[in-house]
Formats: sequence, C-alpha cells, structure tokens
Amino acid sequence: MRKTALIAALLLVVAACAPSASTETTTQSGLEFPVTVETDNGSVTIEKRPEAIISLSSTATEMLFHIGAGPQVIAVDDQSNYPAGAPMTDLSGFTPNLEAILSLEPDLVVIFFDPGDLIAGLETVGIPVLSYGAAIAIDDVYRQIDALGMATGNVAGAAASNSAIEAGLEAAVAASGDDGEGVTYYHEISSDFYTATSSTFFGEIYGLFGLVNIADSADPDGSAFGYPQISSEYIVTSNPDIIFLANVLYGESAGTVAVRPGWDVMTAVQSGQIAELDSDVASRGGPRIVEFAESVADALAEYAAG
Repeated sequence: MRKTALIAALLLVVAACAPSASTETTTQSGLEFPVTVETDNGSVTIEKRPEAIISLSSTATEMLFHIGAGPQVIAVDDQSNYPAGAPMTDLSGFTPNLEAILSLEPDLVVIFFDPGDLIAGLETVGIPVLSYGAAIAIDDVYRQIDALGMATGNVAGAAASNSAIEAGLEAAVAASGDDGEGVTYYHEISSDFYTATSSTFFGEIYGLFGLVNIADSADPDGSAFGYPQISSEYIVTSNPDIIFLANVLYGESAGTVAVRPGWDVMTAVQSGQIAELDSDVASRGGPRIVEFAESVADALAEYAAG
C-alpha cells in the first residue's frame, strides 16, 4: 500500500476508535472502564470494553475463549488453531502486518512478539496493545488470564478459568500419587535435541509429579535460559526412564525415536516408555496445561504398570 493510502487507513481507524463523550462503561461483572492492566509492554489503559479484539498469540487466543471473551474476538493469527471456533485469518504473529491489522478496525490487539514497530504503530492510532510473552512459571498463566479478564470485562470468567486450571492440575497430580517420584525423563522439543530444564514453565509442571529432569545438569548456570541443546550421547548416557516428545507435529514419534542410532540401549526405548505429546498443548502456557499434566499422568500410570 502506498504511503498516502496507509495514512488514509490510519485516519479511518483513528475515527473508528475515537472515544465518545463518556467512555466509562460497566460490565456484567461490575467492572468499570477505563481499566489499567500490567503487560510486558508496561501499564496499558483501556478506555472502554473492547468489542473487536484481534489476537496474534495462539496462547492468548486460548485464554480469551476460555474466559468467555470469544464473542469479542474478531480475528486471530494463522497459528491460533484452537478452539475450533476461533476466527483464524492469515495474520501473522511472527511478522505482523500493521496495514492488515488496521483494516479490521480492532479496538484491542493482543500479541506475544513485537518485531520493532507494531506496538508503536497501533498506539499512534489509539489502539491499546497487550503484549504477553511465553509463561516462565505457572503463576504467569494465572496472571495473564487475570489481566485479560480485566482488559476484556470478563473478570468473573478469568477467575473461573484460573480455578479450573488449578483444580485440574491438582487432580492430575493427585491421580498419579507417588508414581513420578524419582522417575527420570527427557523432554524433547526438537529432533536436534533442544530440551527444557526444570527451571522452565513445562519443567515446573513435570516437577509437580516429582519427576527428575536429565537436562538440568546441562544448563547449570542458566546461560541457555533453561532451553539447552544437548547431544544424543548425553541423552543415551543419562538413560531416562521416560521420553516425552513435544515435536510430534514435526514428524517425530515413538517409532522414529526407537530407530535412532544407539538409542536402542536406553531403558525408555526398550520398555516402550515414549510419550507422544500434542505439540500445541506442549508448547502453549494457557488453559490446556491441564491436558499437558494429564498426559504426564497417563505416561506415569503406564510406566508404573510396567
């Protein structure tokens, strides 16, 4: 789009997003707007309840629908494949196109990544932006859901969402009893052996079960930010009791792992203790972490059964 056309589009969005004489509104939960929420990009004030939300974060999309804000979402990015009713578009969260976003006339945009000028561009025309990166701890999930609940006027829905997640995690761990205590594991993110240590979000969930991560000693000083690349030899020597595959979407399976050179000597391979995880569930720190925990519990039940 030529510069003049872009300026025209910006002016149209400014007009569409201009507040009325009174922007204070009250949601059914009693929350009054304007509200200010804390995000990775600082404190963001939202003048009125948003009714045209764009989500460029697959995790945020799941959160928004889980808290009851689905009807307010007009578009999601090309990776937001859940829930099924989410209005997926060809918008990209990795290489966001400001013109394409503006053409949809949103009154709130939720992102996980800013390549450099997205937030500034949206703020220039008065569109609030909430940026939330990947959760580092389980508490980050609760915090992000609470913030989205406040930002969208779904405070009660956010509280119910967090309660359901907390109860689901507790139930999954309780169902496993002490099956996971002292059991060693390897969590595979990619076939070139990137993994996650106990200091990461998903590592924390494994830790709830008492599992022991073989990768912890591979990143003792945290220089890999909890995601070190280890070697095949390291994995074989560590001989984990269970292997969890988070890269099934990319062609890996219990079958492909079993035929890797030298891996046939490992206990997990010989006993068939290779758990194939849903790649989306095993990479998004949102409401479906309960499903992730349940998958871990299922793997532990199979391991305990021998």
